[in-house]
Amino acid sequence: MSEIRQNLVTKDWVIIATERAKRPEDFKKKNSVSPQLPKFEKNCPFCPGNEKDMSPEETLRVDKNGKWQVRIIPNKYPALSRTEERIRTVDGIKRKITGAGIHEVVIETPLHNTTTALLPKEDVESIIKSYKIRYNEMLKDERVEMIIIFKNHGEAAGTSLVHSHSQIVATPVVPAQVRERFHDAQQYFDENLECVFCKILAEELKDGKRIVLETDGFVSFIPYAALSPFHMWIYPKRHTSSFGEISNNEMEDLAEHLRIVLLKYYRGLDNPDFNYVIRSAPTGLKNIEFFHWYLSIVPRITKTAGFELGSGMFINTSLPENDAEFLRNVKMDL
Repeated sequence: MSEIRQNLVTKDWVIIATERAKRPEDFKKKNSVSPQLPKFEKNCPFCPGNEKDMSPEETLRVDKNGKWQVRIIPNKYPALSRTEERIRTVDGIKRKITGAGIHEVVIETPLHNTTTALLPKEDVESIIKSYKIRYNEMLKDERVEMIIIFKNHGEAAGTSLVHSHSQIVATPVVPAQVRERFHDAQQYFDENLECVFCKILAEELKDGKRIVLETDGFVSFIPYAALSPFHMWIYPKRHTSSFGEISNNEMEDLAEHLRIVLLKYYRGLDNPDFNYVIRSAPTGLKNIEFFHWYLSIVPRITKTAGFELGSGMFINTSLPENDAEFLRNVKMDL
């Protein structure tokens, strides 16, 4: 019999459709065999030597053995302008803000034929450190109210370039979804005198059924009311509201943690398309008791259809407990 679970963070009701539930292995990427990619692609703007084709300007570079390992550059086709002044206007029902902000691309590796899951730990750590440096630098921009760090992997996740990369976007507004989650988290704190994220983390650790990986500083788990199959959250154990507050030890831990989790997806689900996003507090809010930053990973192995669009509810055709067990048992070469 199906059941409807509520996600305490998003407030979404999720139908866990046990009658239609698939086995975890049924979600493996179909037709995943692809041509072997070269280490260097002459037409790829992210490959070493092709920098001028995308952007010779850099906002950050991490070197390794005398060559760049990570480059962060302005997006060639930015969604927002780093030179625009932020101006708000209201004309009746027409409300707008100039497109002021920052849009950068994080080129995660010089190799064209690899992905985060296959990088050594120290290279993933360089990516995490680069995120933090640029995040904290963008915090200084008075136009910025929200900073979103995200990765699109694969066509179904919205990427058009194969070369492994992620993005950072700093916006002049706080999106409505973020405001709603903040409001709900604050309301939970006011009513229960505890952080809802810390509460979820404690309960998930106590239950154990949905835990995929636990390290000294982080826990990966499939939420009790996961919105889709294999949807995963990575929570820091230490309560901090801003990603910019991550410590050196936590960056090292998160790098190893993220690498292992993505490798489990890669091996277990045959390199599925996915998005990940770091959800952090708006720039004007620091040391918030009721909010806890985290990283969310959403494999794009199912599609949103009419029911979800019409109702605002999600149908998950996979049991979170089964998904977590499947990923725990994925054999990997570390």
